[in-house]
Amino acid sequence: MKRRLVVIGNGMAGARAVEEILKRDPEAFDILMFGAEPYGNYNRILLSNVLNQTQSPSEIFLNTLEWYQENNITLHVGMKVTHIDRVSKKVFALKLSAEDIPYNKAIQGIDGDHFVEVPYDELIIATGSRPFVPRIKGSELPGVFLFRTIEDCDQIADYAKGCQKAVVIGGGLLGLEAARGLMTHDLEVSVIEAADQLMPSQLDLESANLLERAMGAMGLRVFTKTFTSQIVAKDGRVSRLIFKDGGILETDIVVISAGIVPMTEVAEKSGLKTNKGILCDDQMRTEDPHIFAVGECIEHRGLTYGLVEPIWQQVGVMADILTGVNSETRYVGSKTGTKLKVMGVDLASMGEKETDENDDEVLVYRDPNRGIYKKLIVRENKIHGAILLGDTGLSDSLMQLFMNEKELPENRGEILFGSIDGSKLLDAGDLPDSAQICGCNGVCKGEIVSAIENGNCSSVAAVGAKTKAGMGCGSCRGFIAQVIESVVGEVSYDASEHYYVPGIPFEKSQLVREIRSNGLKSVSVVLATLGGGQEDPTTKTGLASLLKTLWPKEYEDERDARFINDRVHANIQKDGTFSVVPRIIGGVTTPEELLRIAQAAVKYKAKMVKFTGGQRIDLLGIKKEDLPNIWKDIGLPSGHAYTKAFRTVKSCVGTDFCRFGLGDSISLAKEIEMRFQGVEAPHKVKMAVTGCPRNCAEALVKDVGVVAIEGGQWEIYIGGAAGSTIRKGDLLCTVDNPQAVIQYTSRFLEYYREHAKYLERTYGFVERIGIDLLKGILIDDNMGICLNLESKMQEAVDAYKDPWKEAEDPVYPFQFDGPQLIEVLQEAENNG
Repeated sequence: MKRRLVVIGNGMAGARAVEEILKRDPEAFDILMFGAEPYGNYNRILLSNVLNQTQSPSEIFLNTLEWYQENNITLHVGMKVTHIDRVSKKVFALKLSAEDIPYNKAIQGIDGDHFVEVPYDELIIATGSRPFVPRIKGSELPGVFLFRTIEDCDQIADYAKGCQKAVVIGGGLLGLEAARGLMTHDLEVSVIEAADQLMPSQLDLESANLLERAMGAMGLRVFTKTFTSQIVAKDGRVSRLIFKDGGILETDIVVISAGIVPMTEVAEKSGLKTNKGILCDDQMRTEDPHIFAVGECIEHRGLTYGLVEPIWQQVGVMADILTGVNSETRYVGSKTGTKLKVMGVDLASMGEKETDENDDEVLVYRDPNRGIYKKLIVRENKIHGAILLGDTGLSDSLMQLFMNEKELPENRGEILFGSIDGSKLLDAGDLPDSAQICGCNGVCKGEIVSAIENGNCSSVAAVGAKTKAGMGCGSCRGFIAQVIESVVGEVSYDASEHYYVPGIPFEKSQLVREIRSNGLKSVSVVLATLGGGQEDPTTKTGLASLLKTLWPKEYEDERDARFINDRVHANIQKDGTFSVVPRIIGGVTTPEELLRIAQAAVKYKAKMVKFTGGQRIDLLGIKKEDLPNIWKDIGLPSGHAYTKAFRTVKSCVGTDFCRFGLGDSISLAKEIEMRFQGVEAPHKVKMAVTGCPRNCAEALVKDVGVVAIEGGQWEIYIGGAAGSTIRKGDLLCTVDNPQAVIQYTSRFLEYYREHAKYLERTYGFVERIGIDLLKGILIDDNMGICLNLESKMQEAVDAYKDPWKEAEDPVYPFQFDGPQLIEVLQEAENNG
């Protein structure tokens, strides 16, 4: 008869513990789990992506409810364990009320019992942690949020729609992630940190000051050494913060992200020893030999951990003990390090950030102008600590040297800058099988070697599909390749990684050549000719975009190859209605146009009227059948806010009114927008023109940004970003007149259209190609293609038609008459 294993906690630690146990012996236990949230577990590390809307909640789930069923796991969701009877070996749990469930949505599969008691043979406590909430008067007010769950992200995003200013209390890693998410909602964001610096756990003071300067350049206000004493509301909503020194900061929303606290209540009520966390020995046992604990809720050798790598190590040891695979294994603590991108700034930190030991070597390299700081602490010829800010190219090697306590080369400069001859600082083949290669998914070298030897995986993609290694941030893919080389001699080329669209076996240049040489002008013909006739929705949408780029006037538009947004020229919302964004050229409109927009909003019962970050007006909640008529009533062209194309040009008032203006930004913004409106691209393209270096139109963080400077000149920046990725654009060139701005912008956009990967934003494209190479191609014309680029762009401009004219002449019957079968089928297929 199987033993009964009960797991309290369905988060990353609890679910990973069960995965490891099943991996070692799937028949060892009957498994039952309790979770407070009513669904499978998800990756909390990616919550900031949910908040900044680059990922949906469904995309960050690690195990769906189906996974539990497939593995015969009984899952009690929406239930809280109240206590453990250690004598009778029973767990008692209470069903949470609707108000208490962290994510209150009815789903199929929630246990119907209000109170349960279940026996156990072995028990795992993996209750995790909760946000630390400082003692601040008013922290319970409406408009004050924590940042810990999917529901938190949903509530913050929903509340932020009516806000202009936001404050994040907490300047650590999670606080800055929350700030990044809030900035994508077009809010003015301030971060309040009680310590002397940002990220005090990862950075020393000098690197923190450099990071703060970079954050400031991106528009984030930072207040260090600042204590909040009270949050004040006005008319039922948060209105300002009062600091202990008497200072006041206006805000509309507050997010508290000031650290975490282990959740130990169940252990305490059950008589288990706790301190900062639940006390555990080296085999993850509590004082009760049948009760184990792992994750953020535990304290081991006086330490608690808030990173995933220690959790993966803990559950590995515990799984060995519980299944009997290795009864002698021990967890002796974890070396901690992290590599991340903080609001677009690359950062790696490991070990200690300071040292008082006289015998330690401390190497520091600083380049404040480029935002680069490197610090290395060496003790007994091994890395004791390191900080890399702004340039983390060697961080993976440093992390492995640190984690595996490898000896360092005598030339310390090679550690921070690489060897002169290009040789590797560290070869993954020399690492032990226990070395963790993928920190995101906790995959060690031994698992990768097994996948290579037993699973015939000889490419990085194949190893990822088998083990999940490299499927997170992707920074470990180089080491995965090295492991493959050490086992089979070479890495297999996996051509599918380079296909432009999944269903056709060509990278972009090959695909373009085949399409042009064969005169293929519709998606169906391309699929029939090059794709074996296979229907694939992800392939069809990418092809439709490419074909319209290649054949501006001759493209045969098959609407079933496009998403619903592109078929009806509006952006579908979660309730099935649509948003309507007319083109407001250069952000400048007239009273008459505003009046028509207002009357249309009233007539068609818009649920919200919202000013966008691109200086336009968004009418949300419009029914599909009303789209043609609202377009007619507004009387403006489409703003293309729904498709992968040129979107808008943001502008300041320039020389028209501003006393600081150096250039006529309004006129140039209008000219640019009129020229490129509707031109399709691999991804959306946003621009800005600003009349002086004060940069009120935020031109430095746009796909293309134009800045007026002294002497009547204009600077052109490319590859900027201010969404989920934040990046200052690279200076392409400085020109003497607006006509040259149009010329070089045309060259860049056409080169991007022809050479970027599908769904690759300009910031990724510019980083991948390199600004120096782009200058040579687009400015110096060293490939002799600039005239052709300008000609191709002119063809696209000449082919422009306002899609909202389809209000008068629909492309196909019933285009706006409500959901058609073809749309329902495609949307279902796209959503799996």
